[in-house]
Amino acid sequence: MKSNTKAKIFEIDDLLKVREGWKQTEEKVVFSNGCFDILHLGHVDYLEKAANLGDRLIIGLNTDSSVSKLKGPERPINDEYARARLLAALEFVDAVILFGEDTPLKLINTLLPDILVKGNDYAVENIVGADVVLKNGGELKTISLVEGFSTTKIISKIQTNR
Repeated sequence: MKSNTKAKIFEIDDLLKVREGWKQTEEKVVFSNGCFDILHLGHVDYLEKAANLGDRLIIGLNTDSSVSKLKGPERPINDEYARARLLAALEFVDAVILFGEDTPLKLINTLLPDILVKGNDYAVENIVGADVVLKNGGELKTISLVEGFSTTKIISKIQTNR
């Protein structure tokens, strides 16, 4: 079966329709977010674990301007289109949606996922949208991360030529 990764990259109105369909069929929707600037094993492991918590996985992806605000003017390394396509190519990812705000709170409020997921490097009280998801009967989960993998470390390794 051939795949069309572009079909997994959504605008909010279209994703809301798809989300409603998943709700009708009682599929558990998992949501996570991030920059995913240079996709690496740590990202894949984390997202695969997130996907296994429910039936559908939506990824909120920071836009280029949002990444620059968070990580600095030399980031992102890969533009938002490339990052979205790479994430959409993962078989366990069902939807990718870009957001330009500082946090994904607006997306979480709109999509109301059943399960909100972040890495265990986040303190539960600092996870944006946790209160919204919990208030609406959803769950909050943290996932252990693969040691030694980070985009910052990869960039540093490239820069030092090691």
